[in-house]
Amino acid sequence: SPTPSPTTYTVTVASYLGANYFYVDGSRAPTLSLTEGQTYKFDQADSSNSSHPLRISEYTTGVTTSGTPGSSGAYTQIEVASGAPTLYYYCTNHSGMGGQLNT
Repeated sequence: SPTPSPTTYTVTVASYLGANYFYVDGSRAPTLSLTEGQTYKFDQADSSNSSHPLRISEYTTGVTTSGTPGSSGAYTQIEVASGAPTLYYYCTNHSGMGGQLNT
């Protein structure tokens, strides 16, 4: 059977009260609910992502990254494993930009 296409979130970076945050589909560092067995793609093609690589905290199962943030085609993708813990997304270069991923 064909693999269902991933749920894609558009990621941008913007300043709020003097600090940068990841904005996911226009919301500042939202807590997202992910479903086990589903695939989620965090699209980092927007130029505001330059120098802000989004990663999933201390968890690499089913996580793939591609491209350079801020460039066309750049993304981080996660296929949520069964029994995955609560996860967090963050910037590898700057603290405090991300949010929580509930599974």
